[in-house]
Amino acid sequence: MDPARPGPPPPGVPHPGMPTEGLPLPPMGWHPGLGPPVAPAPGRPGGGGRVARGAALGAAAVVLSLCSGVAGGLVVHRANDTGQAPTVTQQAAPVIDRSSVAGVAAAVAPSVVDVSTEDGEGSGVILTPDGAILTNNHVIESARGDTVTITFNTGKSARAAIVGTDPIGDIAVVKAEGVSGLNAATFGDSGALRIGDTVLALGSPLGLQGSVTEGIISALHRTIETGESQSNRHAIADAIQTDAAINPGNSGGPLVNLAGEVIGINTAIATSSEGTGSIGLGFAIPSDKAKAAADQLLAGGKVSHPYLGVRISDGDGGALIASVVTDGPADRAGLSKGDLVIKINDQPIADADDLVAAVQAGSAGDEIQLTIRRNGTEQRLTATLMDTP
Repeated sequence: MDPARPGPPPPGVPHPGMPTEGLPLPPMGWHPGLGPPVAPAPGRPGGGGRVARGAALGAAAVVLSLCSGVAGGLVVHRANDTGQAPTVTQQAAPVIDRSSVAGVAAAVAPSVVDVSTEDGEGSGVILTPDGAILTNNHVIESARGDTVTITFNTGKSARAAIVGTDPIGDIAVVKAEGVSGLNAATFGDSGALRIGDTVLALGSPLGLQGSVTEGIISALHRTIETGESQSNRHAIADAIQTDAAINPGNSGGPLVNLAGEVIGINTAIATSSEGTGSIGLGFAIPSDKAKAAADQLLAGGKVSHPYLGVRISDGDGGALIASVVTDGPADRAGLSKGDLVIKINDQPIADADDLVAAVQAGSAGDEIQLTIRRNGTEQRLTATLMDTP
């Protein structure tokens, strides 16, 4: 899942908590679109073992790593959700039929591939019978040229041309050459997921193609941050958290439900600062987002990401504006450095993650109402989101 570099992973960096200079809000600003690609799970560098890239997770000795085998960057996971309590239905816990789990794994396996470049390796999901494949951008970003190698679960390999990439959303599409009749994956509704749902993660962890792990949906609507430096750090909102074991090389592979439907694309893992393996904290891009982006790329288009044009940090009861991009949506709306955003429309904003999530939930062209606190006085401003430049 996380593109890995040869050799030991870079040391973790202290969680910036949206540093003073502020994380470029993904679709909000500075970096292109909404935050950088999620830290892919470590992948296999060249022909060796995958190495994770990481960064400190809060104050704990945990790092978030991309899960692919490609060169990767530092990643920080901010353990904040939307603040909304999950709905709990009182009913008897169903018994999981292990034979059905095995059946799901067997049915999905033909739709999962290994994706490798000269310097790394990850996983992918077959989109169409004629060879279109969805993976993470960080899995293929180290490719020298515009092709990668695909290995199917039959053991056969093919070259694949890079069709399009979405670095901001960490999505890429490649097209295998000279193939037909492939088993296309079925995509499910990630919006229908519930905490506690059983899921399977499939892919090529540490180069072990055809691996399957089982777990549950641990949490929803997480915001995770990635990037090798402050200048290219990004955030991905609405990520799915799972305890299904995800390791280097899983990036780009599917997270599936018990109906065999892809409900997420595995992208990042949190690990201890002294290791690169799974500790039960994996993250996936919701299938609804991933599939929509893939469809846009297949059609030859550019994936749109809402952009506000600010850098932010956590403030006292809101998101603190650290800087404003000249002539961006926030600038045009009258937002200034030092303003504290406490609401977007009617949604309370408790910290920087909330603001990232609120903006990413919108679309370019949407008009949003920002309630801010400036010099002790509340004001209401109107901004029109733009497409990330």
